[in-house]
Amino acid sequence: MEIKKSAFTLYYKVLFMSEQNQQTETLQEISDIKRIMERSSRFISLSGLSGISAGICALIGAWIANGMLHHLKGVPREGRSFYTMDFDSISLQLLGLAAIVFFVAFISSFFFTWRKAKRQGLPVWDYTSRRLFWNLLIPLAAGGLFILAMLQHDEWKYVAPASLIFYGLALVNASKYTLTDIRYLGYCEIILGLINMQWIGYGLEFWAVGFGVLHILYGAIMWLKYETKP
Repeated sequence: MEIKKSAFTLYYKVLFMSEQNQQTETLQEISDIKRIMERSSRFISLSGLSGISAGICALIGAWIANGMLHHLKGVPREGRSFYTMDFDSISLQLLGLAAIVFFVAFISSFFFTWRKAKRQGLPVWDYTSRRLFWNLLIPLAAGGLFILAMLQHDEWKYVAPASLIFYGLALVNASKYTLTDIRYLGYCEIILGLINMQWIGYGLEFWAVGFGVLHILYGAIMWLKYETKP
C-alpha cells in the first residue's frame, strides 16, 4: 500500500513538473514571438548614446551662438532681451553654425545607432527604418519650410519655439515605428516650445534645454533602460 502511495505521489510530482515546464516553454515562446513581431514592425536599434551625443553637440552649438550674440544684446527691458545692432549682420553665421551642429549631431547619432544595430545583427536601413525616416521627415520638412518663411519676413524671435514644436511633433509622429519612449521626449519638446512662446527673448536658452539637456537626459535613460541589460 505504501509503495502504491509513493508511486502515485511520484507520478503527480512528475506530472506537475511537466505542466510547469510546458507553461514556462509556452511563455518563452510567446516572448520570442512578441520580440520577433516587434523587430518586424518597429526600429529598435536607436541607441541612447545617440541622444547623448546629439545633446552635447547642441549644447556646444548653443554656447558658440551665445558668444556670437553676446555683443549684440542690449539691456533687458520688461523681461525680454533685445538687440542693439542689426541682426542681419550675423544671421548667416548663425544659420551656418546651425547647419554644422545638425550635421555633426546626425553623424554621431547615426554612428551609435549603426553600432547598436550591428551588435544586434539587425539592418540599419530596412522597411521599418524607412517608415520611421519618412514619418520623422514630414513634420521636420514642414517645420523647416515654415521657419524659412519666417526668416524671409525677419521673424527671428519665433525660430526657437517653432523648431522645438515641430521637432516634438516629428518625434511623436515617428514614435509608433520605434521605441515608444521617444514619444515622451516629443511631448517635452512641444511643451517647452509652447512655454518659449511666452518668453520670446530667451529662445537660445530654451533651444539649449530642448535640444541639449533633454536629449542628454533621454539618451541616458534609454541607455540605462535598454543597453546596460545583459
